[in-house]
Amino acid sequence: MKVESVPPRRHLPPLLKLALEVGPLTVFFLGNAYAERFGVAAESKLFVATGVFIVATMLALAVHFALLRRLPIMPLVSGVVVLVFGGLTLALQDKTFIMMKPTIVNTLFGLVLLGGLAFNKSLLSVVLDSMFALTDVGWRKLTFRWGLFFLALAVVNEVVWRTQTEDFWVSFKVFGIMPLTVAFALAQTPLLLRYERKDEAEAKAG
Repeated sequence: MKVESVPPRRHLPPLLKLALEVGPLTVFFLGNAYAERFGVAAESKLFVATGVFIVATMLALAVHFALLRRLPIMPLVSGVVVLVFGGLTLALQDKTFIMMKPTIVNTLFGLVLLGGLAFNKSLLSVVLDSMFALTDVGWRKLTFRWGLFFLALAVVNEVVWRTQTEDFWVSFKVFGIMPLTVAFALAQTPLLLRYERKDEAEAKAG
């Protein structure tokens, strides 16, 4: 009986993946920064930015699906929350919903990852779409670190939006959270190298 081999799952080029993830945030920042130049009142510019943010997020997900015929878990969850909370922001004209969106998303990710560990499940391997080949110990440690990091981001977002101006929060969302996330990811490199599963890594390289 002939067994058909399963083709490897395709992944987006790193630069395109980054563009699809950062693009909507950039559009959000630009919409908030330049809305007044198009006659939008200062108190309404965040609503305009939220509208273009929703559109840009949906377009990014559509491009991702068109290229790979599947959607990654994290962008999908984030996109749904953007749609729901952004929609509530526009429908109710209440900026609180869009400002709480990062809190909701990061808390959800953090609790899911840490909750999975409580049941001896390292869910980060699913979230990262098997981008790395790690030992079970490595996945547990990496999952624990990311779980705590997501919860920390949720706390930071709450502090910023409740104590700072709207413009500061928008800038922090784009130029604060993203660099912090990249820096944290890079800081995990020693762990990735220490707990790399050699046989699978060599098979992927081959």
